[in-house]
Amino acid sequence: MYSPVKRLLDIFLTAVLIVIFFPVWLIVPLLIWFDSGFPIIYSHRRVGQDGRQFRLYKFRTMVKNADYVLHRKDKKLLRQFKKHDWKLVDDPRITKLGRLLRNLTLDEFPQLINVFRGEMSLVGPRAYLKKELTDQTKKYPQTRPWIKKILSVKPGITGPWQTSGRNIISFDKRAQMDLNYANHHNLWWDLIIILKTPIAMVSKW
Repeated sequence: MYSPVKRLLDIFLTAVLIVIFFPVWLIVPLLIWFDSGFPIIYSHRRVGQDGRQFRLYKFRTMVKNADYVLHRKDKKLLRQFKKHDWKLVDDPRITKLGRLLRNLTLDEFPQLINVFRGEMSLVGPRAYLKKELTDQTKKYPQTRPWIKKILSVKPGITGPWQTSGRNIISFDKRAQMDLNYANHHNLWWDLIIILKTPIAMVSKW
């Protein structure tokens, strides 16, 4: 009963959000185009439910060659990236406009397309990169048994660690939160996370 109801809730709330924030679809692409040109949307492969990969969409907030800069050009930056569990506290690749979009969480808006397509849910574990899972489970071997359970549910735009108030935490702590969600998720908890999400967004400002 939970899964069909959750899917209906995803579709309904996504439609409501798209209507309410329709100007975002018009204004943000124009701002990105004026600021740094095309492409407007950035997409890359993430690991979804049951290990199936899908393309996750975001408004582009970084320079055009961001992946090349990180993985090929700037070895020092890549070392920092891996040291901090695939996170950069002050990422130099983020544009000024991109930083604003991230602070307002507007960069995540195109993921509503992923929700409509059934690849994601509004609420769920983080959508991990395949290489991230490979590297991080080597660094934190205790997390290896957790991954299958985490991937048994759809990843979400928001989730337990995104609303925890602890954005910069280690992979094992994030994975532990995602595991707890996968083991105990229910409609009531989803609604609480959805209600807490605007507060988490405001706390970034």
